Amino acid sequence: MILDQAARQSPVTYTPCGPETDRSSWNPWLVQFFDYWLSIRPRNRLPGRQHFDPLDIPLIMPRVWILDVLRAPLRYRYRLAGTKEVETLQREVTGKMFDEVHPHLRGQGEAFGRLDEMAQTGIATYRRGRVVAVHHKEHLTVENCMVPLGRDGKTVDMIAACSVLYRLDGREN
Repeated sequence: MILDQAARQSPVTYTPCGPETDRSSWNPWLVQFFDYWLSIRPRNRLPGRQHFDPLDIPLIMPRVWILDVLRAPLRYRYRLAGTKEVETLQREVTGKMFDEVHPHLRGQGEAFGRLDEMAQTGIATYRRGRVVAVHHKEHLTVENCMVPLGRDGKTVDMIAACSVLYRLDGREN
C-alpha cells in the first residue's frame, strides 16, 4: 500500500448533492447508490439504518462502506466494508476506527473535513479525485458518493458511502 506525495498534499474537494444534482457524469454505481438513498429518505428527514436494506442493492454492496459517527469526541468507526473496499484497502477494517486505519490523515483537517461537515449538516456529498487514503498502489483515482443516515431522522449517526476506484490505466476496480 502506498500514498504518494501528491495525494498527501492535495486538498480534498467534494460537492454537496441533493435530489436536483446533475448525476449524468457520475459512475453508474454511484448514481444507483444515491438514487436508492433518495428513494428511502423520508420526506424532509434523513433515512436511518432501519431504512437501508442491503438486499435492495446487492450489486452495489461490494463497493459500499459504512461509518458509525461517534460523538464527544467526533470520530468514525468502520461499521461495514464491502468486498471491493476491503480489496483496495488490502485488509479487513470492519470495527476499526477510521483514524487508526488511516493514521497518515491525522492532523489533516481537509481529510476529515468532509466527514465532519456531513456529520454536522446531514448533507450528502460527491467527489472524484486523487486517492488520499491508503489504498492499493494501482488505485490512484477515486469517485464516491457519501450519504448521511440518522436513526431519528435528524442526527447523523452513520455515513454510508459507495466508492469506485480507478486503476492507473483508467479501468475501474
